[in-house]
Amino acid sequence: MNTSNSRHDSAAEEQASLWAARLEGGTLEAADRAALDAWLAAKPAHRALLSDYCQFSADLEQTLPAMVASGAVKMPALAQPSRRRWNVSWLTVAGGTLAAAAAVALGLWIAQPSTQFQPKTYVSSVAERQSFTLDDGTRVELNAQTSLLVEHTRDERRVRLASGEAFFSVAKDPSRPFIVETPTGSVRVTGTVFDVRTDKSSELEVTVVEGSVQVRPADLAGTGPIPPSALTAGHHLTAYSGVVTKVMLPPGGVDDALAWRQGKIVANHFTLRAALARFAQYNGRGITVSPGAENLSVGGVYSLSDLSGFLDIMGQVHPKLRVYNDPSGIIRVSLRTEP
Repeated sequence: MNTSNSRHDSAAEEQASLWAARLEGGTLEAADRAALDAWLAAKPAHRALLSDYCQFSADLEQTLPAMVASGAVKMPALAQPSRRRWNVSWLTVAGGTLAAAAAVALGLWIAQPSTQFQPKTYVSSVAERQSFTLDDGTRVELNAQTSLLVEHTRDERRVRLASGEAFFSVAKDPSRPFIVETPTGSVRVTGTVFDVRTDKSSELEVTVVEGSVQVRPADLAGTGPIPPSALTAGHHLTAYSGVVTKVMLPPGGVDDALAWRQGKIVANHFTLRAALARFAQYNGRGITVSPGAENLSVGGVYSLSDLSGFLDIMGQVHPKLRVYNDPSGIIRVSLRTEP
């Protein structure tokens, strides 16, 4: 588990280990999920901690059985034979203890249901990108502040993108479709390469690099079911406030749409609202844009880590633009003519 980038207090470490254990043990109830979301939102460092402990849990799951089988680690008698439970601090190595693992885990409990497929959660923090491989061979990349729950079964492969953005290179398996669920719609494939972005409450974006996908935007506007859209390589779909737009990107357009993988944003005829949404996600900042300013045109290439530089340039390009740093920490962007 990598915590070299920052130091955390012991209470946060312990809480992260407990959440990781509960996520590994199964799907959280609605109240528990709300409590987890509140804890993650309390401090940006909490997301990094949870991600570290989830990864540590996954690594331990893979390596511990072999260590036990070889006799390098001894396990205690289990009180519940139907569930494999262990506490890292119990494990003893021939001639010593796993002191380092115990210190890192801080008493982490890993609860493994007696099933072949177990839910796993991956979380990226502010200004952090992650990449990993799922059990089926699918490669995933997460943009900053992204939460992904993986729930594979024998019949299907399902991931839940609660918020943020993820790039998928799906391993081909015609017998098990791969489904990405978001609060704003779903994407279904059997094997392809595509990107999904959601902001939880209103917008869904899908960009296809290879193969084909079927997108079902959610009826967030309450106007009735939205017909599914079939996308192939080069297609980009946006669903916002009940309006679905599908376009074929020009040459180089796919690379531009996925520039976040290099920590950049390539704004080709972006609205200011769309550009600020990406900066807000990456930097973990609350940003609001007024109705009069949200549709201002934005162009150029910018570093996602340089929000202040982007706002300075926008002020030069649009002299009537006003940027106000609210005492609460929220950045408010509007026109000077607006109240």
